[in-house]
Amino acid sequence: MLFSLDGTDPDTPFPPPSMAETDPDGLLAIGGDLSETRLLNAYRAGIFPWFSDNQPLLWWSPDPRTLLFPDRLHVSRSLRKTLRRQLFHVTFDTAFEQVIQHCARIPRAGQDGTWITTGMIDAYCKLHRHGHAHSVEVWHGDELAGGLYGVAIGAAFYGESMFSRRRDASKIALVKLIDKLAAAGFLFLDCQVVTDHLMSLGAETVDRSAFLRINSQAVGTAVRIDWKQTDKTNPQ
Repeated sequence: MLFSLDGTDPDTPFPPPSMAETDPDGLLAIGGDLSETRLLNAYRAGIFPWFSDNQPLLWWSPDPRTLLFPDRLHVSRSLRKTLRRQLFHVTFDTAFEQVIQHCARIPRAGQDGTWITTGMIDAYCKLHRHGHAHSVEVWHGDELAGGLYGVAIGAAFYGESMFSRRRDASKIALVKLIDKLAAAGFLFLDCQVVTDHLMSLGAETVDRSAFLRINSQAVGTAVRIDWKQTDKTNPQ
């Protein structure tokens, strides 16, 4: 049975993610809002929002879950070559709203429209202003060529979306993010669902129960990370 959230109280507890077992895609709850409190509570519980303009708010906990562990990142020979050529430079948290707007507008194969609605953009920009959501920007000269954004809680980073306007730009964003997360002691980057793009970089699937154990550990782990620091290093 689909759980209905109270739309007036952002502290209304989410149902246990195990209740999503009744839906093959992991749909857990409906309704609520995109307040900062509710979003952070959702991520801490291993849940995320995903819905379209013509749908109510939908909350998910898929099984299996796709994670990228920092020490298992795979950088292909061709991507290493691109990184060595230094055609791009990378920044963090300098153009969050531009990144999320590009993620919303970029055409994607097999998708009609976007799930990054105006409400989602407003909510995540607020999370960014309060230090919870972060972006990686990949620049080609003055052009924003690619990037990604997501939410950081403790030693967990929950990736939300990425875009690329030049070849390999989103992969470079992910590599640079993983470098930063690894240096700070993050346990994982949550990729949510499987894509060939992510699996080629070393992402792997874990079952829901295993993810929830790792997630609980991660959100309770304190880390120190300087998000504004520009990354000029290349992986070896």
